[in-house]
Amino acid sequence: MSDPTRAITEYWDAAAPAFDDEPDHGLRQEHTRAAWSRLLRSWLPEGPADVLDVGCGTASLSLLLAEAGHRVTGVDLAPRMAERAQGKLAAAGLAGRFLVGDAADPPTGQQRYDVLLCRHLLWTLPDPGAALRAWVARLGPGGRLVLVEGRWREAGDSSVPYVAGAESLPWYGGITAEDLAAAVRPLVSGLSIEPLSGEAELWGGPVADERYALIART
Repeated sequence: MSDPTRAITEYWDAAAPAFDDEPDHGLRQEHTRAAWSRLLRSWLPEGPADVLDVGCGTASLSLLLAEAGHRVTGVDLAPRMAERAQGKLAAAGLAGRFLVGDAADPPTGQQRYDVLLCRHLLWTLPDPGAALRAWVARLGPGGRLVLVEGRWREAGDSSVPYVAGAESLPWYGGITAEDLAAAVRPLVSGLSIEPLSGEAELWGGPVADERYALIART
């Protein structure tokens, strides 16, 4: 494991115990949970689908997907995140497979998925373009790529802690919908953008930055 990767893993391992305290991470409030469940239903196909949740964290979205009857595989770089993810679904009596590995290049072999879901991860990646190509390659014909992203208001705030050198990451602080669409469009057959900044129930309160979902089809 390279030193940057080790530092990133250690950061998210340390963040795991308190990760769900954020309203949009833990989805502990019923109205927040219901809002995310509604969105996922609108983005995913009907009927059981094979879904790959990359950068799954503690699997709050994976849990909603499993509750809806989908077959979920989650990937996270941080072992403690993956452990909590597995435990969360087990506690709910639901099936899910959670792997420790690089979300930018998921360790899923030749398996292909109906949907690949990623939320708020691209800003942490050293080569987000390569990750997007790897993700599209994990989708079967007619698969869906669902990216929940944004350009954070606090971008450039040096007081926000992260690993050393993070400010040099290509998309540190997030990416606008326009720029992400430009990066994804050559890889897919079509895409749409759904603005989410005005959906306060998703975030635990109003937000002033750009948040959105990009939904693409292969």
